[in-house]
Amino acid sequence: MASAVAVRIVTATERDVPLILEFIRELAAYERHLHRLEATEARIRETLFSAEPAASVIFAFSGDKPVGFAVFYLTYSTFAGLPGLYLEDLFVKPEARGLGIGRQLLRYLAKLAKAKGCWRIEWAVLNWNENAIGFYRKLGAIPMEEWAVYRLFGTPLDQLAAES
Repeated sequence: MASAVAVRIVTATERDVPLILEFIRELAAYERHLHRLEATEARIRETLFSAEPAASVIFAFSGDKPVGFAVFYLTYSTFAGLPGLYLEDLFVKPEARGLGIGRQLLRYLAKLAKAKGCWRIEWAVLNWNENAIGFYRKLGAIPMEEWAVYRLFGTPLDQLAAES
């Protein structure tokens, strides 16, 4: 691993919507899901910068160049009776990987989580992404193997919502 580079971490604002979408596109391509990308600048603006934002975004800048981003939101654990932080996306541009940028983004989020009284940070990782899995394990993160992620969307979600 190369030595860590100093980055500046900033919270995204509404003027950053095009940059957020650029990072989402790069992430979707990396995760082999570009064909499923439906986000638009209008949707991002509406969902992240409305009166009740669904999530927050931070960027890592090396000089003036954006090199990474993270999307996150608060969750709640009934068992702990405490909030948690869910990391929806973490992405570092390929040319900036191995420089400690992902770790700096996660350290920022860990500090934020502690400041907000969160007892955990959670996220999902694609099972083929060995680089990410190795990175997360080095941090001390553990897989929650007794839990399976389920998703209800599209027609089944519409049908359930339409039931009387």
